[in-house]
Amino acid sequence: MLSPAVTNIIFMLVMMQLSRRIDLENEQNIMYIRTAYVVSIVSAYLVYQLVKQKINNKNDLTKIKVVSPKNPMKPEESEKVTYMTVKDYDLDQINQAVKSIWTGVAMMGVMHFYMKFTNPLFMQCLNPIKGALEHNVTRLNLWGAKPEGDLQRPFKTAGFLDAFTKKPEPQPVESSAAPAASNEPKIVELNDEKTTATVAAE
Repeated sequence: MLSPAVTNIIFMLVMMQLSRRIDLENEQNIMYIRTAYVVSIVSAYLVYQLVKQKINNKNDLTKIKVVSPKNPMKPEESEKVTYMTVKDYDLDQINQAVKSIWTGVAMMGVMHFYMKFTNPLFMQCLNPIKGALEHNVTRLNLWGAKPEGDLQRPFKTAGFLDAFTKKPEPQPVESSAAPAASNEPKIVELNDEKTTATVAAE
């Protein structure tokens, strides 16, 4: 199964190509796009409700450690560590996903009805249901995926700039100091009388 990041890129490229072929000024096409977006929103909400039911039925009370990252604007604050059950963690993730749906609806409403943009609505018309089906909690509780790798709780929340701010791993440094003196006798090759006299003096 392809990762959501890969499918997002493929989906975006396909939608960009379709947007060039569809008349987004046509009122009938606009109505179709609005309908598709509403159906996508409702379907995503129903998927999340189904996943919540699965979570409650499993009732996994295994404790996990969740570390909240530091606020980059407040470096003096320490990381927040909390312990919660798998059930509570998954339900919290679903609640956040549902909130993101309504946030997206508000943004699309402003851009489409107030600013009269149709292309963003077309590009996002299927994203809600796609995101719901590919959500980590959905993959674990609905599709039966194993909690391994990227699906291991708590989920990784890598940001875009993490690759640039990640500190390099320390590399072993070879010492340039001279080796310690050895108690073994030195072997000196005597090639001339001067060398012989020096060694004899030592």
